[in-house]
Amino acid sequence: MHSSNHIVKFADYTTVVGLISKNNESAYREEVQRLTAWCKANSLSLNVDKTKEMVVDFRRAQSNHSLLFIDGYPVEIVKSNKFLGVHLAENFTWSLNTTSISKKAQQRLYFLQRLRKAHLPPPILTMFYRGTIEGVLSSCITAWFGNCTVSDRKTLQRIVRTAEKIIGVSLPSISDMYTTRTGPTRGNWALRPSS
Repeated sequence: MHSSNHIVKFADYTTVVGLISKNNESAYREEVQRLTAWCKANSLSLNVDKTKEMVVDFRRAQSNHSLLFIDGYPVEIVKSNKFLGVHLAENFTWSLNTTSISKKAQQRLYFLQRLRKAHLPPPILTMFYRGTIEGVLSSCITAWFGNCTVSDRKTLQRIVRTAEKIIGVSLPSISDMYTTRTGPTRGNWALRPSS
């Protein structure tokens, strides 16, 4: 493997990440060909229809990226892609991801409202929220929240506030969810009584 390439494997998903410098794509393309040959040698088939390529290029003068072919079939170049549940965009903005998360969470708020109408107590409603809504809001939050826009954060915080109104209790903010998952920072240490 060339030092500018990395292969990320998770279950049956394989991702080739390549750094292309000075418009030299040869190492990246060779890596894809090696992966294709390895799959053939190990009786695995790549589904080229589901294979996507996303080019991240922050240069002012962007060059055209020629199509990648696997077994003679072109790989589609996309501007965004869902990777392990997170929507990645070629410009590394997180609005598409926020839209997807908020849509999922809002659908689940409906069920929280139904449970409230059934007169379930706040502890049960909170447990439902934590498992079905907060889990969606905080999914991979350590990867995307730090670079979200203020508007995206407000969108997600509105969902938390709506859940608070339905349940009738205070819930951790979206910022608190992020902070909790990234660990303590300077000035944010929890104090524990000594024994």
